[in-house]
Amino acid sequence: MYTYKYPRPALTADVVATCEGRVLLVRRGGEPFRGCWALPGGFMEMDETLEECAVREFEEETGLVVPKEELSLLGVFSRPDRDPRGRTVTAVFCCQVGSAAQVQAGDDAAAVDWWPLESLPQLAFDHAEVMDAFFRSRAK
Repeated sequence: MYTYKYPRPALTADVVATCEGRVLLVRRGGEPFRGCWALPGGFMEMDETLEECAVREFEEETGLVVPKEELSLLGVFSRPDRDPRGRTVTAVFCCQVGSAAQVQAGDDAAAVDWWPLESLPQLAFDHAEVMDAFFRSRAK
């Protein structure tokens, strides 16, 4: 196996899921940011695409299934200090969820809830910047 001599960042995928003026957030059950609200998401496995990662992590943390064809890329966020665990780059995807969707916290999410887009809580990681990018994209 070839060993690459340069450090490599971890890759994650996050999801901005909206429904009727609300966004779905998870309360983190573990560190870092235990107890804080965040976008659903997590680390990419070696055998999946970023889209597959987004679908998997979203389902694990919220109980909802979103087909990868319904995801649209919002952007890539790569500020070196965005994750205190180490160098992590994330691809953020957006989707709309039906109003009848029942959510249930799972995996490392302690809770999951819909938040009004106009009154978001303080968010973990760089997710406030992600939401700013989401709002800018909607204004176009």
